[in-house]
Amino acid sequence: MIRAIAASQLSFKYQELRAATDEFSQTNKLGQGGYGSVYRGVLADGREVAVKRLFFNTRQWAEQFFNEVKLVSQVQHKNLVKLLGCSVEGPESLLVYEYLCNTSLDHYLFDAFKKNALDWERRFEIVLGTAEGLSYLHSASEVRIIHRDIKASNVLLDDRFRPKIADFGLARNFMDDQSHLSTGLAGTL
Repeated sequence: MIRAIAASQLSFKYQELRAATDEFSQTNKLGQGGYGSVYRGVLADGREVAVKRLFFNTRQWAEQFFNEVKLVSQVQHKNLVKLLGCSVEGPESLLVYEYLCNTSLDHYLFDAFKKNALDWERRFEIVLGTAEGLSYLHSASEVRIIHRDIKASNVLLDDRFRPKIADFGLARNFMDDQSHLSTGLAGTL
């Protein structure tokens, strides 16, 4: 899998991403989850990106990384964050996504000042867009995917507050004859 990624158009050089994030500077840190931190970066060609730096202190880091690369690179929808690539050649694994300037939905829902930007029409559009993204994953994409960690912090907002589902580390693909119903625990409690 590492050789296939390194030879593909998904491959980024570690040093390029390190420079783009200003050495993973705290001023560029966008957030942190259970599997890694996310940094804003500007590539040499001027594109803004979000770089997810994965923690290695978890047992499942390799599984999470390859799962996310494999699944997200196979699907495209207006309500899913685009995976631009990854780096597998440096001292740590990095995922590169499109950058969304309005960060995540939780920053708006749980902030007394920012929540004023979400009138009921905009909230409805966010709910509808998120549902469209999930519907695509569950039944319309060629690869059937169950996200398993939908929450406000995993719904990102673009410059026009259109929602995009992110963080596919816990996602799983299912065969057509498999049910997506499960009693197993996954995601954020």
